[in-house]
Amino acid sequence: MLAAERQGRIIEAIERRGAARVAELATLLDVSDMTIRRDLDALAAQGRIDKVHGGATVKGRPSTDEPGFEAKGVRQVEEKRAIAEQALELITPGSAIGLSAGTTTWTLAGALPASLDLTVVTNSMHIAEQLGKRGTSVILTGGVRTPSDALVGPIAVASLQSLHLDLVFLGVHGMDVRAGFTTPNLLEAETNRAFVAAGRRLVVLADHTKWSTIGLSSIAPLADADVIVTDSGIPTEARSILEESAEELIVADVARADAS
Repeated sequence: MLAAERQGRIIEAIERRGAARVAELATLLDVSDMTIRRDLDALAAQGRIDKVHGGATVKGRPSTDEPGFEAKGVRQVEEKRAIAEQALELITPGSAIGLSAGTTTWTLAGALPASLDLTVVTNSMHIAEQLGKRGTSVILTGGVRTPSDALVGPIAVASLQSLHLDLVFLGVHGMDVRAGFTTPNLLEAETNRAFVAAGRRLVVLADHTKWSTIGLSSIAPLADADVIVTDSGIPTEARSILEESAEELIVADVARADAS
């Protein structure tokens, strides 16, 4: 198979699913991982894909674009793990916590030890499934399913309005000094605002790539966050703004940037 044909099939696979891993593409095309990595380098240089740790995603899209859970799951993997480790230290055993839908909050859910004896409220089917298998007490809101597998809308909002949470962990599509925390989905913004209102304290989990990214709808201003947890890739100027906006900024150290 010629390189151009192989790269065409790689583009098709990535566009069909929103993202693809190196190992998956190597199996699909029956070539080595090294060949796929060279192809991804070439496609990224042409501006046709975005390379991420372990694979690639479709090229960045407008403020209304809403990537699927799988597409987001291969982005900034190491940063999300580091952020989750820092977020764990904020949780008091026996608490009732909220986890909004998203891959960073999903990463945190996977790191929660059973010994914390938590009650977790979430609008993410992925988080509910993950924690339910481990015996954690989970309350899953109802609602309409989004492309990123969040449950949103009036039913989700009504569920959250009757609850009182000690701590809410909010994942966001983007954060900006003027737009605040944003999402591309209007109904998800409404649901996330209900999460914010239900919590005594708000912790926003956002890796450095979320800075200056603006989704269609605002969730809350930066100043509404009690704590923002990000990673060491955050620009110096952004760090200063976030330190001034939130009560506390926690920066998780990531030894290496996503590359491969």
